[in-house]
Amino acid sequence: MAKHQFQTEIGQLLKLMAHSLYSNKEIFIRELVSNASDALDKFNYIRLTDEQFKEADWKGKIFIGLDKEDGSLTIGDNGIGMNEEDLMSHLGTIAKSGTKSFVESLTGDAKKDSNLIGQFGVGFYSVFMVAEYVDVITKRAGETQAYKFSTDGTGEYEIKPVTKEEHGTIIYIKLKSDEKEFLDKWRTQEVVKKYSNHIAYPIILNYSQEETTGEGETKETKMVKKSEQINAATALWTLPKSELKEEDYIEFYNTIAHEDGAPLCYLHNRVEGAQEFTTLFYIPKKAPFDIYRADYKSGVKLYVKRVFITDDDKELLPTYLRFVRGIIDSEDLPLNVSREILQENRILANIKQNSVKKILSEIKKLSGEDAVTFAEQYNKLIKEGIYTDYTNKETLLEIVRYKSSAQEGVVSLDEYISRGNSEKKEIYYIIGENEKALRNSPLLEAYKQSSIEVLILDDKEIDEIVTPMIGEFKEWQFKDITTIEAPESKTQEEKEEISKEFKSLTDKIKSVLGDEVKEVKTSTRLTASPSCVLKDSSDPMAGMAQMFARMGQEMPEIPLIMEINPDHEMIQKLNHLEDENLFSAISWVLFDSAKLSEGLEPKDKVLFAQRVAEIANKAL
Repeated sequence: MAKHQFQTEIGQLLKLMAHSLYSNKEIFIRELVSNASDALDKFNYIRLTDEQFKEADWKGKIFIGLDKEDGSLTIGDNGIGMNEEDLMSHLGTIAKSGTKSFVESLTGDAKKDSNLIGQFGVGFYSVFMVAEYVDVITKRAGETQAYKFSTDGTGEYEIKPVTKEEHGTIIYIKLKSDEKEFLDKWRTQEVVKKYSNHIAYPIILNYSQEETTGEGETKETKMVKKSEQINAATALWTLPKSELKEEDYIEFYNTIAHEDGAPLCYLHNRVEGAQEFTTLFYIPKKAPFDIYRADYKSGVKLYVKRVFITDDDKELLPTYLRFVRGIIDSEDLPLNVSREILQENRILANIKQNSVKKILSEIKKLSGEDAVTFAEQYNKLIKEGIYTDYTNKETLLEIVRYKSSAQEGVVSLDEYISRGNSEKKEIYYIIGENEKALRNSPLLEAYKQSSIEVLILDDKEIDEIVTPMIGEFKEWQFKDITTIEAPESKTQEEKEEISKEFKSLTDKIKSVLGDEVKEVKTSTRLTASPSCVLKDSSDPMAGMAQMFARMGQEMPEIPLIMEINPDHEMIQKLNHLEDENLFSAISWVLFDSAKLSEGLEPKDKVLFAQRVAEIANKAL
């Protein structure tokens, strides 16, 4: 017998299970039944593809045993089972999710937090919401030695060799004294029907029930052992849509997505003809916790003729659709298809292409609050798709949503076009990191005055890469307002006259700021602010921004151009100011303030503060 310490993160997780996540304890049955189903799927696959495991009479099953006298609940299966190494790696450690991420994702809402358990691949540990201690007795298919894993969830576990005839796993749960409700047949049956009705294997409930026989003096009451199947045990996606109700789809979603509640939408599709396959896809209301992690887990399971093949293939859908949960079941792929074959398989490529079009079509149909929810959760991924999926670029551009200077919330490109200038056919946008700063940017002033809508792109990291390569949408050209002339309010002659009038001022400010600016000039884009700065779009480095971003390298500094507002009282007074020290301080404050408005930092914050103080002192 060997004792082991749990991985540190597991210890933290066990404390959470025992002391914090109380509101939805019943999900421990969902998680253990789901694990049992996965184990049956894995054995079913190898018995059909590996001669060593051919078992003609094998029928996969899950059983749940209720023992009121002992105060214990048992969940078992005749699936692939585990050996000692599996027990230590699957139950003694968390392979990749990490409790740190789990804890960071907790919301404080116990019900929502309990739903995260299965999503983080730590479903087994949910048993400690109800368990005093747990024994896991298991034997891996093809091996002779069985093992018993025991723990009370307080910091350590032990593993010892035991005897077990059949491969598979039995989980013995000694329930806490106040958790005996789960020994009630109706309670456990209710939980199974709620979460696991469409697990494809029969779930057999074993329980004891009082029965009375005879009459009068021969009347006798005794406990009789009973067994009954308590789930439908049908692969839901194989059933005709006409036979299914919305609650059936939601129950199945709860099983495969480890969620409690309805998805944003779902689509069930069967294709017949040269190729035959069935797909059932769900879009969660809330983005899965790991979609921005390199080790994200695929949410789509691949089956061939109802036989589970894999749930760990990221090629089944494009990476930008990694939030989708569901099933692909092909009639044409070989059962022993390898991962390498999957990546190059023409059948799977056709299924993938068909699935993407169906999913995007369903997303396009979303409206009202559902469309808003989708944009909040998945907009960045749709932008990722615009960049990587040229085939579906137009559809993705119809789906993506942007914030706008014209209204709160988000707008579609079609909405923007409906309000835009149909002669110029230009879509104006500004990119930055902070929505509030962008909305108040001096660069927007001329557009606001001319009632021209500008898209507010505050996902700078991705927008800077994606938006410039879009080019156009339905013949409307995308235009970055920092690289084009603002809406004209003055004639060319007037602009030349103003430029000449303020030439000595712009030259003088340039001499004060030196190499900090490439150029200082009068502006036609400002109406309220005295100054603004923008990057020089003609600089060779500006054109390389996308390349640097793709390589994950920091963008070299692009020279700034400073524009001053000749109509602003402050600029007009500055044009006649003779105090050289004050002129210098004001020039720097105009420059640094303009940088701040665009989310840029002054080069020397201390000097900036001193200059502001100096100017304020003179004013007083």
